[in-house]
Amino acid sequence: MCLLNLQITEPMNVSKPDSSSAFVSEFILLGFSFEWQVQVLLFSLFTTTYVLTITGNGAIVCALWCDQQLHIPMYMFLGNFSFLEIWYVSSTVPKMLANFLSETKTISFAGCFLQFYFFFSLGTSECFLLAIMAFDRYLAICRPLHYPNIMMGHLCAKLVIVCWVCGFLWFLVPIVLIAQMPFCGPNIIDHVVCDPGPLFALACASAPTTQPFFYTLSSLVIFGNFLFILGSCTLVLLAVFRVPSATGRRKAFSTCGSHLAVVSLFYGSLMVMYVSPGLGHSAGMQKVATLFYAMVTPLFNPLIYSLRNKEMKAALRKVLGSSKIN
Repeated sequence: MCLLNLQITEPMNVSKPDSSSAFVSEFILLGFSFEWQVQVLLFSLFTTTYVLTITGNGAIVCALWCDQQLHIPMYMFLGNFSFLEIWYVSSTVPKMLANFLSETKTISFAGCFLQFYFFFSLGTSECFLLAIMAFDRYLAICRPLHYPNIMMGHLCAKLVIVCWVCGFLWFLVPIVLIAQMPFCGPNIIDHVVCDPGPLFALACASAPTTQPFFYTLSSLVIFGNFLFILGSCTLVLLAVFRVPSATGRRKAFSTCGSHLAVVSLFYGSLMVMYVSPGLGHSAGMQKVATLFYAMVTPLFNPLIYSLRNKEMKAALRKVLGSSKIN
């Protein structure tokens, strides 16, 4: 979710027509402009990453679905998170892979804004779900006696539904407003995905209210959830230090450590691009940062959660029919 008003470098031989010109019907996603051999290499690398991401998160969903012992709030949230990650990575990567082997690298106007909407909506749902998972760990560790009575099945289901619904409604209005802006050329997006920064730069008319509105919503969802997670984790750490049992402290650190690792990967890559707008990040850096939170974090999440959790490893053994998961 790249949140900067990115600067687009237009080719020297492309001129921007006046507002009377016909509106564009498609965009060109430049992606990475390398030689053909490098494009094929990147295609192979990204395809492998995509397959591993789908397989890893899919294995977690299947393991949690099949193992009745893991039908508890923490794993219910984890299963929904992995399911969300499958759709999140699938909203951009297949088109990205197709463009590696395409000479035109085009995407239709409707396809661009659908990608934009689903990518941001799923990313927003992920922000909300990570906050709910942090709240769940806070209750489990800081309020263990009240936890079973609070985090009951119906409440967990409602929280998950709220995360999905809020995620898909959060950017609906601004994205519709951006789609109604006039795009009369050029239509070249120097990025790997349809992102708000390049789209604002390509519009033939300025958006004095739409652009601030979009970035205000972006700031609220990112910093609001991040500060909530940070506060929850701080309270958890303070509670952990008061636990007399060394085993209890290790288990609490393990559980919270996994969540903090995922949060750091996801929010860290967003913060690099968002909190330093004055640095004027190059188009190449913007693409790399986008790839990190669009492909790398969904790949690492199942590894982080499963390898640090004995229950998850046992459930994965049952699903995979192997005892090689140590």
